[in-house]
Amino acid sequence: MDCKMNTSNIRNEGMRIGGKVVFTDATVPVHYPYTNEVVGTVPAGTAEHARKAFEIAANYTPSLTRFDRSEILRRAGALIGEKREYLAKWLTLELGICHQHSIYETKRAQDVFQFAAAEALKDDGEVFSCDLTHNGKARKIFTKREPVTAISAITPFNHPLNMVAHKIAPSIATNNCMVCKPTELTPLTALTLADILYEAGLPPEMFQVVTGWPQDIGEEMITNEHIDIITFTGGVPVGKMIASKAGYKRQALELGGNDPLIVLNDLSDADLDKAAAIAVAGATGNSGQRCTAIKRILVQDSVADAFVPRVLEKAKAIRFGDPQDPQTQLGCVIHEQAAELFEKRVLMAAEEGAEVLYYPSRHGAVLPPIVVDKVPHDSELVMEETFGPIVPIVRVPDDDAQVMAISNGTSFGLSAGVCTNDLNRAIAFINGLKVGTCNIWEQPGYRIEMSPFGGIKDSGNGVKEGVIEAMKFFTNVKSYSLPWPE
Repeated sequence: MDCKMNTSNIRNEGMRIGGKVVFTDATVPVHYPYTNEVVGTVPAGTAEHARKAFEIAANYTPSLTRFDRSEILRRAGALIGEKREYLAKWLTLELGICHQHSIYETKRAQDVFQFAAAEALKDDGEVFSCDLTHNGKARKIFTKREPVTAISAITPFNHPLNMVAHKIAPSIATNNCMVCKPTELTPLTALTLADILYEAGLPPEMFQVVTGWPQDIGEEMITNEHIDIITFTGGVPVGKMIASKAGYKRQALELGGNDPLIVLNDLSDADLDKAAAIAVAGATGNSGQRCTAIKRILVQDSVADAFVPRVLEKAKAIRFGDPQDPQTQLGCVIHEQAAELFEKRVLMAAEEGAEVLYYPSRHGAVLPPIVVDKVPHDSELVMEETFGPIVPIVRVPDDDAQVMAISNGTSFGLSAGVCTNDLNRAIAFINGLKVGTCNIWEQPGYRIEMSPFGGIKDSGNGVKEGVIEAMKFFTNVKSYSLPWPE
């Protein structure tokens, strides 16, 4: 199917509040990063719109059975599959990632709803017998999980479908009401997902979407009196601001990453080729705009000369450019200003002694896969979260303890990947890296949508996402006991 879009047909969307489509006179433009054309608009909502949505959420008591919830989630996943090309087209238009990566995102979102549909059928309540001690009684204690009043979800630009899915699917599975504010950069997909959920049978009070500029609507998404839980995915400064303002409200903060791929010196030539493939794919997937993307490749000195040419070869093979071309393997970053920043960091690293091996010219927001060797491990390029398809290689000593120290030497602690065939070394890195996830022979960000996900240090407050963990976080545990004669 031809996924080309006539960008002159601007899509004007409204907020989804209490089952109504709500427009405002003032709007927020949505730009196609490849051309910077406006492809859509959403309302410039205000605190009053968010306040209304939270009031609706707080006054609605969901009554869906486990079966009802599971069926809605299952149907939503099926509808995402049916609307795959439409969703992928708009993912590409508002985010600028290539069509291939947009298709992959729709498949991930389907997984989220599939897993949540299965989990919704499970009752994870516990039973405790009370005759276990010499103080025992003939009773049993039971637990059940109950929904909260309202959940505030604030979602980022880089996964406009999957990040929203990861918040709303567990919310539905636990009979909760959620108000979502997608970023103003990529809000259109969240609105499409809301309509898909309504079509699947979800009461509109259980998922509402408000849009607007952060300065106009953001504070209400944090401080509204009806909010019990805030779930936020985004940058470190905003996450820390939320933590400072939210006070007693429960928070899940999934923030940035600076994830290493560590290539150890026990690898054969074939293994080095495999590691290079992981490195390039991990650095360039989704245009490098993932918190778990490979942001630095730490390769031990004795294998670096054999490893680097393999990385270079694979990076040069990537076809980059027009995101709507189905053959394109790497599209844009979110806007030209981001591309300029990342390019600037590459040039700064070169001034510090790094060697730029592959540097096709940048055009607007189209940033090619730039390969940089011999990057100092304290360079801004690899100390900060460089959110683009840069492939920075840091040569590190043939001393695992020093490698671990360098890896741990940033403020982030999200994920890591390690390429080694030595089980003892693998276990040592799993134990020694200060991260939330450590994958052996895989990209740092590898997971399934059900497994726990989240970081430590500046990468997050230790609350895990993933369908199962989010379902636990989105509920209150109630204990009760009954007489239970033996």
